[in-house]
Order: sequence, then C-alpha cells, then structure tokens
Amino acid sequence: MKKYQLVSPLSEIVDQAVYEKWLARKARAHVKRDRERGNDSATVAEYKVEIHRAVIESDGLDAYTLEKLDWSLLSKYDNEQSKLHGRNYKKLFAMLPSVDHVDDGLGKANFKICSWQTNDAKNDLAYSEFVELCKKVVRVATNKPIKRDC
Repeated sequence: MKKYQLVSPLSEIVDQAVYEKWLARKARAHVKRDRERGNDSATVAEYKVEIHRAVIESDGLDAYTLEKLDWSLLSKYDNEQSKLHGRNYKKLFAMLPSVDHVDDGLGKANFKICSWQTNDAKNDLAYSEFVELCKKVVRVATNKPIKRDC
C-alpha cells in the first residue's frame, strides 16, 4: 500500500498518480506561502501528510458546506482556457477540491479540504470570521436587519 493511498469512494474517482502529483503540488505551494509568512519549520513532507489526512477526513465532501466535491477535476484546470473564457470557465471548477489553511500557517500544519468556490470566498478569513460573513449575507438575502457597528 502506498503512503498516500486514496480510499473509497475517492479511489474509484481519482487516479492514484494524478492524486499524488496534486498532493505534492499543493504541499509545495503551501510550504512556499508559509515560509514567506515566516514559518521556517514548514516542510513539504509534513504538509503532504497533513493534506492527505484532510483529504481522507473529508470523505469527498467540502468541509464547510458538506457538498460533494468533484474529484474528477483534479489537474484539469487550464490557465489558457481560463484566460480565454474568464469567469465562465472558472465556474466549471467551482467544486474542484482545494486545500484550505485552517490557521495562519505559522504553526503546525492544519488543513481542511473544500471546494475552490468555498476557499475563494473564505480567502484569508479565519473560520469564525467566515461564518460571521456568511451570516451577514444570509441576513441581507432574507431581509433580516443587520446590527451595524458605529
């Protein structure tokens, strides 16, 4: 058995080699970002372990919305097509699995797997800040008054 072996149902959707390439790419990207933020102890090996753990724990679902992620989209995004078709192309990848930093990236690696759409909306917000933002959006959408800070 491989170190980063996918389990069912993901193993039936994602090719193991594609997954391992994606995992390595995501680990390198997050290590680079965290080192730039001042985390000199971040390693690709540690991040691969932690991202894989998050993938297995996700059971194929977005950690924040519990929507089913489209694992068949791994490694299919094409920058040239994105440039040509803009937001319409990006929408096709809304449910692409992405790696979210739960914390600020300065301590021990801590990740969740969510859709690209969710991760894009969450951006650099802490989970509690993201939830508060979502509550405000729902209040406006349902015409409930928002308590304004003065």
